Amino acid sequence: MLAEHPSLEEIQQALKNTDLTCETLVKTYLQKIEEHRSLNAYVEVFAEESLIRAKTLDQDHQARGRKMGKLWGAVFSIKDVISYEGHLLSAGSKMLQGYLALYSATAVERLLAEDAIIIGRVNCDEFAMGSDNETSYYGPVKNAIDSNRIPGGSSGGSAVSVQANTCLMSLGSDTGGSVRQPASFCNLIGFKPSYGRISRHGLIAYASSFDQIGIIGRHLDDIKLAYSIMQGPDEYDGTLLQKASSNRSLDLPEKPIKLAYFGEALSHEGLQPEIKASFEKQVAALKSNGYQIDELSFNLLEYMIPCYYVLTSAEASSNLSRYDGIRYGYRAKDAKGLDDMYTRSRTEGFGAEVKRRILLGTFVLSVGYYDAYFAKAQKIRRLIKHQFDTWVSKYDGIILPMTPTTAWPLGSGKSPVEIYLADIYSVLANLVGAPAMSIPLGRDDHGLPFGLQILTANYSEDALFFLTENMLNREPGR
Repeated sequence: MLAEHPSLEEIQQALKNTDLTCETLVKTYLQKIEEHRSLNAYVEVFAEESLIRAKTLDQDHQARGRKMGKLWGAVFSIKDVISYEGHLLSAGSKMLQGYLALYSATAVERLLAEDAIIIGRVNCDEFAMGSDNETSYYGPVKNAIDSNRIPGGSSGGSAVSVQANTCLMSLGSDTGGSVRQPASFCNLIGFKPSYGRISRHGLIAYASSFDQIGIIGRHLDDIKLAYSIMQGPDEYDGTLLQKASSNRSLDLPEKPIKLAYFGEALSHEGLQPEIKASFEKQVAALKSNGYQIDELSFNLLEYMIPCYYVLTSAEASSNLSRYDGIRYGYRAKDAKGLDDMYTRSRTEGFGAEVKRRILLGTFVLSVGYYDAYFAKAQKIRRLIKHQFDTWVSKYDGIILPMTPTTAWPLGSGKSPVEIYLADIYSVLANLVGAPAMSIPLGRDDHGLPFGLQILTANYSEDALFFLTENMLNREPGR
């Protein structure tokens, strides 16, 4: 009998012992999807297709005609911004309703090549723009812990699909915390690799210098394996580091592990008391286990949110200009001329949050305001990157609260600015391109979970995995 939340290793052992078949596994997940339909995590379930693939994998195993792939028995959901050939792809938007993907994302192809099964595409904030999964054309996703609460965003459907045990792992996208924040709100592990580690080929672009495909799961070893398979050079993405990650088991030098955190992060007025107390308790526990942990001052903390939203909105306004009602996607009916068709197609096809960011991005890129906003934000990003590189040259990692609060109620009426400010701790990793992990840290007085965030130097995923494993296992640091 499998555990309630089995790891891939446990699943594969049961498959080898013939205690389980892929078909039975998929049927179990499909039943869970049906039971949790009210959470609105899935926009499309590939029920028949996933069962056919499961039966084929079972036949291959029984015939012993080939060696089974590394992800044999791993069932994934994929965020509705990741291309899967022959399947609908809408980015949670009316604008792309009915669009059929012409090719699969490189990340998806690499998972399938190792015998993974994709069970469905999951809901998300429209064009990955949001922190609560309430901007989707398909309606909000609900947190399985409390269905009156948000799951986080923009990869809220990805998080809930794992949280509700409808799949083993989920692929999401992380532009400013969109994998790590919902993982935190749903008591899961969320991983964002360094910018340039996993190909963005087949990922619908929001902000191209920030976006990165990430993974949500329950077990660190499963996430490490999926990452090792998806990462590496790809001829379709010129921004990738042209050297594959070693993904080795790291042994840090025989000295105390050195971590740092920002004093300003803990004194932030929006930080929930329970999160602050748990973070301080975690720091004390790590120190008692032999870690060296220093408090740093970060005087650019208050500039990260405006810097992030100026730059991502500028990139979004450029990336989303392609959705014009001409080549594909939504086209307004009965338009009176070309200009009217452009205007009405974009007005009717995009939701309010997407329009807001397009307008903001167009404004900051305009001739009169480029230097005052966009150019200045680029300079601030460079200063933040320089400061971060200085820190990680001296420390093995940076730790932060993942979010200032736990999940807020659905339809809370929060203003866009309030929601943007909720990303205060998460956007750093995307601004500097560093790998980052969110792991469960505790629960507040209402039983709602929150997470701890770990960041390491760019392209040092091995160090990030090492630190994460140590903290999850609460083993003494050297």
